[in-house]
Amino acid sequence: MSIVHRRSVKTYWSICPTKFAMKTCNPLRTITESLNLMPNPKKKLIPLSIGDPTVFGNLQACSEIQDAVVEAAASGLHNGYKPTLGWHEARQAVAKYSAHQGNVKPEDVILCNGCSSAVDMIISVLVHPGQNILCARPGYSIYGTISAGFDIELRHYNLLADENWEIDLDHLESLIDEKTAAVVITNPSNPCGSVFSRQHLEKVIAIAEKHFLPIIADEIYENIVFPGVEYTSVASLSENVPVLSCGGLSKRFLVPGWRLGWIIVHDRHDQLTEIRKGLTNLTGRLLGSNSLIQAALPAILSRTPQSFYDDLNCSLQKTAHMAYDLLRQIRGLNPVMPQGAMYMMVGIEMELFPCFHNEMEFVCALVEEQSVFCLPGECFKFPNFMRIVITVPAEVMREACQRIHEFCHQHSLLDKRIITNGI
Repeated sequence: MSIVHRRSVKTYWSICPTKFAMKTCNPLRTITESLNLMPNPKKKLIPLSIGDPTVFGNLQACSEIQDAVVEAAASGLHNGYKPTLGWHEARQAVAKYSAHQGNVKPEDVILCNGCSSAVDMIISVLVHPGQNILCARPGYSIYGTISAGFDIELRHYNLLADENWEIDLDHLESLIDEKTAAVVITNPSNPCGSVFSRQHLEKVIAIAEKHFLPIIADEIYENIVFPGVEYTSVASLSENVPVLSCGGLSKRFLVPGWRLGWIIVHDRHDQLTEIRKGLTNLTGRLLGSNSLIQAALPAILSRTPQSFYDDLNCSLQKTAHMAYDLLRQIRGLNPVMPQGAMYMMVGIEMELFPCFHNEMEFVCALVEEQSVFCLPGECFKFPNFMRIVITVPAEVMREACQRIHEFCHQHSLLDKRIITNGI
């Protein structure tokens, strides 16, 4: 007589999310969405918080960039899938465009769904659960978002506000142990707008070489530097340390919604052979990035005139100078003049605003009273600061700074004492 083995079956609904999903969160979004802010209905909201340079309409992609996509779509040749690593002609164009990073070949380039996707792929391949990576403080939140789901520890090295946000090299090195998998360098910086000098980058590379650590170079803001400031790519300086560089169209070309980014593998002495294989495997999950933008990429990178880049950098510098000059006149605020990118960090002397416990309360009240929204330093692991964008029209920035001045004057302890004493 045969024995029938019955399989156990569920007798109730039990639908649970994965640990990966539940551990994954964007700290910046979590913080900002939890604020539950109500702007002053009598004043139009000025969002100095948004990292999308197209929001205000004053910064637009040039006709050469737009026309390249129109031509690609009109041809009817690029509506299907491209190779998962990216269309060869597009990878070739990125290699040529990135010649300032060193000897880049098309096979060193992997096209991705934006620069955030490039960072995600690199960490997915390079860092194992239980390991750690070193990131800047203040720094962009994407690394925390990605690391949490993978059970990767994020260790923050300090940037020094009084030294143009250079890396505290001693602090950086003190964080390294046998479980450190990589050092992340974001240059130019979000949120600081700083640009590391060649000499400073060489010191960071020396530390990475001493401890046998690869570098993840987040260079989405590459070449967005103000006139007179020199930009140097990490990979161009590294002789022995392998570098994985991330870049894309979103910022410099003013098209963040097109979602086209790339990884450039700068191997040194065949140290990244297996990492290349891992990255290739991962591209099969999403079957490549947008085919139309890939097809337009060679024309975008070759036809965009230098004047477009120069005009963008000059416009950002002009707005940054205006904001800096206006904000530094406000008692209790200490802006740090950026050298590039699209942001400025502003220090808040919280002891002069005793009605607020921290910069979160300061920022919330600023929205509710003056309808100016800046990102609190907590979004970047850096209290007593706030970040503003410098991509806004000049007249909007001037209005925002005037409102901030009025807000600080109303809440400043020193200003209240002056009024009380009748001085």
